[in-house]
Amino acid sequence: MKIALPILMLLAIGICIFNLFQVNWESPLSGKSSVAVIGVLASASSFLLLLILMLSKKIAQKVKE
Repeated sequence: MKIALPILMLLAIGICIFNLFQVNWESPLSGKSSVAVIGVLASASSFLLLLILMLSKKIAQKVKE
C-alpha cells in the first residue's frame, strides 16, 4: 500500500494534465472537449481522495503509537 498510493496519485496527476491539454479553451463544454473537462474533474477528485486516504493512514499509524 505504501508504493501503490504514490503511484496512483502520480497517475491521477498525469491523467489530469493530459486532459487539460485536450480541452478546447474557446468552447470547453462542446464536443470532445466536454469529455476532457469531465476527465480533469474525475482525476482531480480521485487525487484528492487518494490524498485523504494517505493522510488518514498516517493519522491511524500515529494513534496506534
